[in-house]
Order: sequence, then structure tokens, then C-alpha cells
Amino acid sequence: MPDASHKRSNDKINSAIGDTDNASEKTPSDKETISRGSITVADVENANEKPFVKSKAEKKLVRKIALTVMPLIVWIAIIQFADKSAISIVTVLGIFQDVHLTGSQFSLLASIFFIGHLVSQPINNILLQKFPVGRLCGFCILLWGSAMLATGYCNTFPQLLAVRFLLGLFEGNSLPSIYLIVNTLFRRSEQATYYGYITLGNGVGIIFQSLVGYGISQMGNQRGIIMWRWLHIILGAITLLLGVLCLFFLVDNPKSPLLRLTQEEKAIVDERIRDNAVVRHKKLKWGQMLEALLEIRFWCICIATLGLNMQGGGLLAFNIIIINGLGTFTPGESILLKIPPGAFMSLSVVLATAIAQRTRQLCYSAIFTCLFSFAGCLILATAEQNVAKLVGLYLTVFWSGSYSIMTTIIGSNVSGYSKKIFYNGALVFCMTIGNIIGPLIMLERQAPRYIGGMTAFCVGNGVALVCFVLIRFAMQRANRNRLANPTGETTDIYMDLTDKEDKNFIYRL
Repeated sequence: MPDASHKRSNDKINSAIGDTDNASEKTPSDKETISRGSITVADVENANEKPFVKSKAEKKLVRKIALTVMPLIVWIAIIQFADKSAISIVTVLGIFQDVHLTGSQFSLLASIFFIGHLVSQPINNILLQKFPVGRLCGFCILLWGSAMLATGYCNTFPQLLAVRFLLGLFEGNSLPSIYLIVNTLFRRSEQATYYGYITLGNGVGIIFQSLVGYGISQMGNQRGIIMWRWLHIILGAITLLLGVLCLFFLVDNPKSPLLRLTQEEKAIVDERIRDNAVVRHKKLKWGQMLEALLEIRFWCICIATLGLNMQGGGLLAFNIIIINGLGTFTPGESILLKIPPGAFMSLSVVLATAIAQRTRQLCYSAIFTCLFSFAGCLILATAEQNVAKLVGLYLTVFWSGSYSIMTTIIGSNVSGYSKKIFYNGALVFCMTIGNIIGPLIMLERQAPRYIGGMTAFCVGNGVALVCFVLIRFAMQRANRNRLANPTGETTDIYMDLTDKEDKNFIYRL
């Protein structure tokens, strides 16, 4: 049972803000119950502890929304990760011999995808404001599926470079789109779970891709087509099918006809929209973007994302090369050894999400999984070519758990439609920069240990740990000020206020 001080903290919180997941009405007498400076650190901590209790009707609605939209969203996450990381598997399926690639050219092929990703982000910020998110996402999936299919017909390095750039350009829309859909459809208190499913899709994508690659390695060069080409043809065809389904069936609006809402459910949806603080507006608000740029939290999120994703890009492209440096393996065996990292990546997301849900502490959960990732990078930087190296490689994928929580921090703590799009775009932008840098610092002359790259990955994890602490401190300080000075007014969600403008907004730490 909670102790007396915990109860007093909750009493003060309830007087100031009512339920933590809803902006409730306050009277002048409410404001008088809390004086300036009476809120303690414990009160701010406990602001996130009282869970919102849903009615049976709302639980049924959430299940309906999840079953309608999440299968497609998770499939998008799986396929986008499988497609972009196919470059790592083709190293043992004959691409070097077939196209006569050098190690430096391979590094450039791995990075050029993310340059396309980078170019797409400013364009996405405008398109996501102007067009229906689901239709736009489906159209871009069709374009990237076409690029994936075309990769299987390339014969020269320049051709591969061009289609890898296009693949990144069109695939760059997918993550901002599905992040925004989750922001729109689910309560802030629910989003950690559903963001977890998205990042979980990355781990499943590695496993799925590895199983497809293993099957191709066993069938050989059927019909005179080299194995690496078969991989791109098969994955490209699957992506095109996904694009068609998303174009017509990807729900992006809580009142979509595809959800078949009853009158009771429509009323519940209105309340959920107020909680989410996400109402779609077609007008691009540059002031909200400027507000984001002036926040220390924004820059901490950008720096942490870049630091974590350097290893994501570098080790994703080079993991099979690192594995092959540990012994003599057949192509099929090398591909199968990619499955454990996929499983560990999924485990890290489940672990981070479970801790966040259990403790209601987002930043601490991200720090926890980041420590595992840091340990893995440290092992890779110091260990000799033995089984310890493999253990280190498997531990590094725990960065995915921290990245999953990062998306939740944005989804739960940023309001204002243009500001949320800008934050999500910046997240993907910095993820892309990290993924560009990662393969480029894996220098061919340092193979097979890649000391320079591994050292940089250790530094990236260390910087991310500091950033998570600063993010939490900034939001905690804002909560303390708001709880000590309640407004006495109810926020009109349709005014599209940012989290800074809305003084009733309480950050989830």
C-alpha cells in the first residue's frame, strides 16, 4: 500500500490537474489549494503514476482500432526494415562477384539509401500536412517497392547507387507516417505499447529477411538469376502488395468509415482526441516549428537519436562481415546467424516497453536498455576475434529499445500538429544522419575489428545516456511549474495549442 506521503502527493496532483490523462475543469477554489512552491519532486514524479481507467466500451473500441490498423502498420515496419537492410545479406549471395564491388563502394551503397531518406524529410513535413496520411503512405510504398524490384535488375555500381537512393527517398515517408497515425489514434498512455510494436517490427524484419535469404541461399541461382537478385525481386513484390493494401485500407483518422463506429464510440473518440492533443490541420504553422527549435529537449532528442543510430547503420550493414570474420561459414550459416540479433532487438523493445508501462518512467526505461547497447559496443571495441565478439554484437541491438522509447517521448509529450510533424521529421532526419555516418566510419583498412567505428559507437551511446537525463530534467521542471500554478481553465483541443502554449499539459517523464 502507498505510504502517507505518497497519498498526500497524489492529493495535491489530483487537486491541480484531476486525471493525468485528461484536461479536467478547475474552479478558483482548486487553484487556492496549491500555493506557489508547494509542489515537491515527489509530486512531479507521481503526476505520471495514476493510470487512466477505461470503460468497457472504450476498451472494446481500442481493440477494434488496434485490430484494424496495427497489422498494416507492423507489416510496414517489418518490410521497410527488411528492404533497407537487404544490402547486408547480399554480401554472401554473390553481389560482390556479380557487380565487381569494392569494400568502399559497398559502404557507399549502404549510406546512399539514408541520403535519400534525408532528402525526403523536408518534403514529408509538407506532404503530411497537406494530404491524407494513409493514402500518401500507400503511394510511397508502391514507389519504394518498384525501386526494390528494379534493384534486382541492376548490373553496374552507378545503377545500384541510383536505385538505392530512390529506395531511401520513397521509404523515408513510412516512419513519419505511421508515427503520426499512432499519435492520432491512441491515447498518450497507450502509445508506448503501440510504438513498441512498430520498433518490434524491426527485429521481426531481420528475422523475416534472414529466413527469406536462407531459403534463397539453398535454392541457388535458379533460372540463371543470381541469388542476390532473387532477394530483391521477392522482397520488392511483397512490398508492392503491401502498398496496394495501404492505399485503400490504412486507417489514419479516428473517425474513419473503415472503423465502423457506433454513436457511443464516436462520443468516446471525441474524448480521446482531446487527450491525444492531435487534431489534423492542413495549415503549416511555422511558429510551432520555431518553438521546437528553441527547446533544449528537441536538440537532446536529435543528438541521442543520431548517437544511437550510428551503430544501427554501421552494424546493420556490416554484421555479416563481422560474423564471417569469426570463422568459416557457408552463406546460409552466415544468414542464419543474423536471426539472434533480430530476436534480441525484439526482446529489447519488449523489455523497454514493459518497464515503461510498469514504472511509468519513459526516460529511465530508455537509459536501461541503452546501458546494454553501450556494453555491447564496448565488447566489440575491446574483444579479440572470438565468441565474446558475437555476444557483443548481439547486445548492441538493445539500442532499439531506447529508440522505441524515444518515439514514445515525442508522441506523449509534443502537441501542436505542425510541431509534432516537425519533431517526428527531425527524429527520422537524425536517425538518417546516424545511419549515413555509421557505414562510412567502418573503414576497410581496419577490418575485421573496425576499432574506429566501435569507439565512435561507444561515444554515441554515452552521449545518448546524458541526453535522456537532460530530456527528463527539462520536462520535470516544466511539470513542477504547471502543477504549482494551475490555470483553472479547460483546454480547447481544436485550438491546436502546442505543449508549451497549453499550460494544462503535463509531460510524461
